[in-house]
Amino acid sequence: MVKPYPYYISLGEANDLCKNSLISLPSETIPIEQSLNRILSSEVKARVNDPSFDNSSMDGFAVIYENTLNPPTKLTIVGTSNAGSHDFKQISDGEAVRIMTGAPIPKGADSILPIEACSVEGETVTLSEPSKPHFIRRLGENFAENETIFSQGDIMTPERISLSAAAGVAEVTVYCKLRIAIISTGDELKSLTEELEYGQIYESNSYGLSALVQLYGHEAIRFPSVVDDVDTLRAVLNKASAEYDCIITSGGVSMGDRDFVRILMEQEGEIKFWRVKMRPGSPPIFGTWNNTPIFGLPGNPVSSHVVFRAIVAKWLTAITNSKDIHNKYTFAILDEDIKTQDDFTTFRRVQLFQKSGKTYARLKGHQGSGNIAGIAMSDGLTFIEPEAKGRQGDICRIILL
Repeated sequence: MVKPYPYYISLGEANDLCKNSLISLPSETIPIEQSLNRILSSEVKARVNDPSFDNSSMDGFAVIYENTLNPPTKLTIVGTSNAGSHDFKQISDGEAVRIMTGAPIPKGADSILPIEACSVEGETVTLSEPSKPHFIRRLGENFAENETIFSQGDIMTPERISLSAAAGVAEVTVYCKLRIAIISTGDELKSLTEELEYGQIYESNSYGLSALVQLYGHEAIRFPSVVDDVDTLRAVLNKASAEYDCIITSGGVSMGDRDFVRILMEQEGEIKFWRVKMRPGSPPIFGTWNNTPIFGLPGNPVSSHVVFRAIVAKWLTAITNSKDIHNKYTFAILDEDIKTQDDFTTFRRVQLFQKSGKTYARLKGHQGSGNIAGIAMSDGLTFIEPEAKGRQGDICRIILL
């Protein structure tokens, strides 16, 4: 039977189809102290030069470089320049000004000698070595007034928040957060407040998926788990689509008679694709429910995490034209053969280690997609392209966890 939608497609094709179904996000302006992990919707320009004046990077003495080339050199101390000082000093040949870190450079001075390279007696300082012109921080050497310091799509980190403050920027304009409903499905799922009976497990996927959504700068709303019932699931999806920007489900997307997410999407939703050539995580669905984007992720916890990183994260970053700073890569030499499948992208949990100055990767724990401990305790995931074989000794790209 030919499916009325793309079926069992490559990971690249899946990502392309997702990018053809992006949604628009409005913007808001917020104080920088509230901007951690937010995504800029417009560029940020510096309001001032940094530094805004020439200043010293050391405690010591501001001097004229030519006066210090034949140490030991004796100079007359003619004043002090403190940080925040408005009393501008000036020196001439044979003179020095005591200076503190961050203090303005006196007029006429062009270098600094650290205090530990000097000895002071009364109003005379003796320099034991030549002074250092590079110990002066020059006006605007870090950034200039009106210079663009961040671009649209940049993600606000603690360092960028600090830089914004240094640039005199009190507010930034960012994309509003997507409000994403997280819905786990399955009769066997129980909440953490309940005692387990035989055949039951604690529902965990919504916690991990919510954390991933927040990691990417958006808001996650966890729904109570939904039993395997078409009418109940339909009602929950209707509520989620009416109130939220996107839906992520876990479970119910495979080929069984009780995979109700897939059944409902086939009967009443719009499927953009179903099944992707990737291991683990091959049965995801992407489409819309009542015009709301929906990602149907596998119920096995490792598969749900891998599909989020490989597909959902790419969609989220495409919406805001931002870099995926949370899927960082390194490269390692495979210490053993990795089981692959022709035409599939292979993600396996690995541990990284050093040997003879090189980085190697070996499998970590058993690779069953239900083994969440395996991914939680691993250093990374292999990213083995469909045409690669994953043989011992191959250089492999590793997604760091």
